[in-house]
Amino acid sequence: MKTVCFTGHRTIPDSDYLRLWQVLDTEIDRLIRNGAEVFRTGGALGFDTIAALNVLSHRLKHPHIRLELILPCPTQTNGWRGADVDTYRQILAQADAHRYIAQSYYSGVLQARNRALVDGADICVAYLRSSHGGGTAYTVAYALQGGLELINLHEQL
Repeated sequence: MKTVCFTGHRTIPDSDYLRLWQVLDTEIDRLIRNGAEVFRTGGALGFDTIAALNVLSHRLKHPHIRLELILPCPTQTNGWRGADVDTYRQILAQADAHRYIAQSYYSGVLQARNRALVDGADICVAYLRSSHGGGTAYTVAYALQGGLELINLHEQL
């Protein structure tokens, strides 16, 4: 059983959004055909949300796959817009499992969440526009250090 983790930017340009969804959909289908069963995301806005929704749509056809959320803390959605919180709650309700890294926010909890996403995974599917700084670049570098296969969807857009 293969485990896939997702990492990507919170902000997705409108010009990338539809194509990113399509490329991600095709990639998830390919991964399922090649034995991936567990898909992990960090529950953030942007790419994490797109990835979770896409996995949930695939689960309709492939009920054996699992969506696992690795979340920084229960207050992750503080400051989010109402519609984004609603989407987050819907994803959380449909996930097969979730766990929090900490019970409250602290400096470094997002990096700990990103390491937990990668640890034990086989494949990292990323939406990384630039490898210079930021949480996505950190997570991709950590995945590569751990020997994970990297699929950067930005290269397919």
